[in-house]
Amino acid sequence: MAEGTGHLEPDAVEREQSPPNRVDRWLLNMLNQGCGEPDADIALWDVAESPATAGRPLLRITSRQALYRLLVKPELRFGELYASGELEVYGDLADLMERIYAGLRRATLAKGPLRHALERAMQRRARPNHLDGSKQNIHSHYDLGNDFYALWLDPDYMQYTCAYYPTWQATLAEAQAAKLEHVCRKLALKPGERVIDAGGGWGGLARYMARHYGVTVRSYNISREQVAYARERADAEGLGDRVEYIEDDYRNITGTCDAFVSIGMLEHVGLDNYAALGAVIDRSLTDKGRGLVHSIGQLSHRPLNEWIERNIFPGAYPPTLQEMLDVVSNADFKVMDVENLRAHYAHTLEHWREGFEANVGDIEQRFGAEFVRAWRLYLSGSRASFSAGEMQLYQVLFERNWSEALPATLSRLYRDP
Repeated sequence: MAEGTGHLEPDAVEREQSPPNRVDRWLLNMLNQGCGEPDADIALWDVAESPATAGRPLLRITSRQALYRLLVKPELRFGELYASGELEVYGDLADLMERIYAGLRRATLAKGPLRHALERAMQRRARPNHLDGSKQNIHSHYDLGNDFYALWLDPDYMQYTCAYYPTWQATLAEAQAAKLEHVCRKLALKPGERVIDAGGGWGGLARYMARHYGVTVRSYNISREQVAYARERADAEGLGDRVEYIEDDYRNITGTCDAFVSIGMLEHVGLDNYAALGAVIDRSLTDKGRGLVHSIGQLSHRPLNEWIERNIFPGAYPPTLQEMLDVVSNADFKVMDVENLRAHYAHTLEHWREGFEANVGDIEQRFGAEFVRAWRLYLSGSRASFSAGEMQLYQVLFERNWSEALPATLSRLYRDP
C-alpha cells in the first residue's frame, strides 16, 4: 500500500485462510512484548483497514505463515516479508520503525525471551571483505546504475554519504556541498598539496578539493560504474589534470600524500582488515600528513541488521568509535577531533526518501515493486535508526604524532564561506 493512504497496495494479494485463532493472538502478544510494546498498532490479517487511531502507525501481518516466519527470525524476516508485500504499513514507515526501535530498547532492558532469541540470531559474521569479496559486495550495491542514484542524490556532487546542515532549512544540495567544505576545512588543505581519497564514490569530493582548494587528488574506488562517471564529470569540468580516478582496492594504494581522506568506506572494510587500512594510511602519509575518516558507526559492537547486510549492503559492518580509533591509533597517529553527525544523517536520509518517493514510478518500472519496497524499507529504517540513536555517524580527524600540521583550534570550521 502507499504509505499514509490507509488502503492496501494494488498488487497486495489477499490470501484465503481461516481467521486468527487463540494461538495466533497469543503469538501476536508475544511479538508485541518482544518488541517492547511499541507505540504502534500491530494487527493480524483479520484487520482489513487502518484503525482510526490518530497518530499511531499500523503494521498488518497478512497471513499465519508470515506471523510464524516473523517470530522465528524477526530481524531477517521483517525485511523479507515487507519487501514481498506480506507485511503492510499504514502511515509513515520511518515513523513506525522509529517507534519499534524505541520499544526494542525497552525490551533490551527487560531482556525478555524473544529478545534473547533475537540477540542469539545476531551472533553472526558479515560476508568476507577479501579482495574478490569486496569487489563483489560493492558491485551488488553501487553498480545498480548511475542513473538510478541520480534520481534522488544531490545533482552537483552525487554524495551517497551523510550531509552537513548549516541549518535544518538547507536543501540537500546545499548540505552536501557544506559537508565537502567541512571536510576540507578540517584537513586544512593548502594549494599544491597531494590528497589520497579512499572510497571515492562518484568523485564529488575529489572534484571539490581540486576546484576549491587547489590540490591534486588520487581517488581509489572498486565500483566501475562510479569510476566511469567520476572520470567523465572531471573531464567535463576541466579537472582531469588535477584529479585521477583509479579503479582499484584501497589495499593497493601506492605513493605518498599530505592528506588522506575516506568518506563512507570504512563500513565496507570489515573489522579483520582495519589493521591493513591503518598500514595503508601509515605508509601513505608524509611526516606532516593528516587524515580524516568518516563512517557510519554504533555505540556497541554488533553486526549490521541481517536483512540489510544480506540484501542491501553485503559485507558491511558499522564500527564502534573505539574500533574506528584503532584504525589510526596503532600507527602512531594523534587523534585531533571526533565529531558525531548523527542528526545530520537522519536529515540526509529524509531528503533521500523524498527524492526516492518522487521518482518511485520510474524506479518500479525499471526494477519492480519488490525492489521499491525493499529500498523504501532500507531508507526509512535507516532514517529511523539515526533519529532514534541506534546508529551514529563519526568523523575522526588525525595527524602524525607531534607533526602540528593542523592549526591549534577548530575555528577555521566556522568562519563564513
